[in-house]
Order: sequence, then structure tokens, then C-alpha cells
Amino acid sequence: MNQSINPHDLGAHAVADDLFTPVDPAPFNAVSPPIFQTSLFTYDSYEAMEDVFAGRTRNYIYSRGDNPTVREFELLVARLEGAEDGRAFSSGTAAITSTILSLVEAGDRVVAVRHLYNDVYRLLVKLLGRLGVAVDFVDPADHDEVRKALSGAKLLYLENPTSFVFELQDITALSAMAKEAGVTTIIDNSWATPLFQKPIQHGVDIVIHAASKYLGGHSDTVAGVVVGSKEAIARMNVTSYPYVGAKLSPFEAWLLLRGMRTLRVRLKEHERSGLLLADRLKQHSAIARVRHPAFQDHPGRATLSGYAGLFAFDLTPDIDVARFVNGLRDIRLGVSWGGPETLVVPAKVALQIPDRMTSFIRFGVSEQTIRCAVGLEEPELLWSDLQQALHAARR
Repeated sequence: MNQSINPHDLGAHAVADDLFTPVDPAPFNAVSPPIFQTSLFTYDSYEAMEDVFAGRTRNYIYSRGDNPTVREFELLVARLEGAEDGRAFSSGTAAITSTILSLVEAGDRVVAVRHLYNDVYRLLVKLLGRLGVAVDFVDPADHDEVRKALSGAKLLYLENPTSFVFELQDITALSAMAKEAGVTTIIDNSWATPLFQKPIQHGVDIVIHAASKYLGGHSDTVAGVVVGSKEAIARMNVTSYPYVGAKLSPFEAWLLLRGMRTLRVRLKEHERSGLLLADRLKQHSAIARVRHPAFQDHPGRATLSGYAGLFAFDLTPDIDVARFVNGLRDIRLGVSWGGPETLVVPAKVALQIPDRMTSFIRFGVSEQTIRCAVGLEEPELLWSDLQQALHAARR
């Protein structure tokens, strides 16, 4: 039967075609982007070098600034997000730090959602505090509170969903509020990736990824990337990027380009297995709550076209956290996520950080909360492991 197809219904598949189209075609029609593993680039004449330094022509100078392999990765992520330009870094935290430092100065104020990534929480409270930048944390569901906090602010920092507890927020409404107040909006889109959420389409100004996660996808790379308007990236290029020194290496950029070629296929498996396990855990007597965006009736779901394999669940009080984690046989204990292996992190561990400067403590994450990053293993194997560990952990 012939059936017309609405291109808006193609979702991630339409975006994913761009994963296989090089931004800059490779020499010799190579099917895989090459690695330009060089620290510097030379010139044929004084005049050619002067033209580049004077800004009359564009060419590569030194790989702490631009490198062809890194540039391919930056522009690929920008294209997927619907942004004009991008800049890659040696970690997600470096990307966040450089972005914020390019936009604030002493006396400014940042508004951020609660339950954001712990290192970003510490960056905002400790480092920016020392530099004379204030921060207000808000409940993103309380729009009156957000609107009030935005008055006179410089930045609004979002995550949809938030870290560890996976609170959703209506990024369309929040971005509109920010624009009305003349505030720049930044979002960490690592959880959803450009395939499951495109924040720029919903009014967000700057999008950041911890590329170590799903973009790389193989637990072998630490990287970050920022995308936005040409103006935003140009501002970063002259205010923070050259001086932070957190450049991405050509080899890691190549690993990211390799990983992104399978992003669509991997995300579908992460989503399928994650939903299966989350749904079964929701019905288990040892689970008090499953914190998965799919189970939340919230306007923030509207911007998501799919679900990553990262979620959390709360054990009932009669389940011993250490005994549960130690009882897992196939699921491993480890930070980060987005790779092929399934990992868990108990909140109880993060609550032991000596200086107590964590969003977990500030905003109240339960000791019984377990974050689960579902990998690419057979989901029935993972479910069997969870079941036996839960059974063995009853007090």
C-alpha cells in the first residue's frame, strides 16, 4: 500500500543521515575521516603566513586552536543540533567552564536548575563565587520562581532531564522567559543527544555535550563540545578558549567521529533495554520509585523524541545499598555512562564526598537512589542480574 510520509515524523532517522555525510570531504574519497595527527601547520611564504595571522585568509596554525579532524567533529555536532558553529574541548567540564567564562564577569549572576551535574554545581558555587559571580538555583517547575530569578541575571543554565534524579523541565517555556529577560540560555544535552532532543529549535542559545557519553559511545574518550551561533563561538574564541588550554586531540576527535557513525543504532538499543528494565523495576517490590523521563507526565517530555538508557531508581528501606551493589555479577560499578557496558552508581557514595559541596546534599538526593546506565548487553541477562542482587540485599 502506498502511504505518504510526513518528513516531521521521521524523527531521529532524518537527522541521523547527516552522520554519514562529511562536513569536509576526506582526501582520496576515504570513507572514514582521516586523523590529522599534527601539532602545527606550516606555510609556503611569509605572505601566506601573514594573511592567516592578519585574518585575511582562514587556515590552520596550531592544533591547540584548530585542527582539521577536530574541526570536522565540531561542525558535525553543530549540524546535528541545528547550530551555526561549534568548539570542542578535552572534557565536558572544560566545555562548560569555557562557555560560562566567556559570558560572565564579576558582578554578574547565573540562574541554574537544581540537581545539575555535581562538578558544574561546584564550578558555579566555588570557582565563580571566587570570581565575584553569584548563582541562584531554582526549581524549574516553578515558573514564577524562575521568572523572578531571571530579572537582572546573565545566564540560565539547564539540563533536561537533570542529573541523577532526572527531573524534566519545559525548555521551550524557560527559554522564552530567558529571552524576554535578555538572558542567555545554556543547556547540557548529553543525555538526549541531538537525535532525541534539539534544544536550539526550542529557543535555547547554546548547547553543550559531554561527548565522552553517547557521542563517543565506547568508554574510550573524554571530550566536550559546545555549539551555538557564530557570534557565541567567536566570543568564546577570543575570551576563554585560547587561555583555558583544554583542547581536544586529533586522535580523540577521530574516535568521536567513528563513534557517532553508530549513534542512531546504539541509541535505539539503549532506549529499548532501558525502558524494558525501568518498567520491570517499577513493578518490583524492592523498588520504591523509578526515576525515568518516560514515566513523568510533564511538559518537558514534549521536546524529547526518544529516551536514553540512563535513569535511576530508589530502593525500598529494607534493601541494603552496599549489599545490592556488591551482589551484582554482570552489571559493574562505575561512573560515567553512554558506553556499551551497564554501570550503576549509588548516591550513597557521592554523599560521602568530604567537603560536602555537592548538589546531592544541597538538594536532597536519597541514600537509596541508584543511577543505572544501561549498556548494550542482552537485557534479559541484565534483568536476571538485578533480580538476584535485589533478592540477596534484603535486610
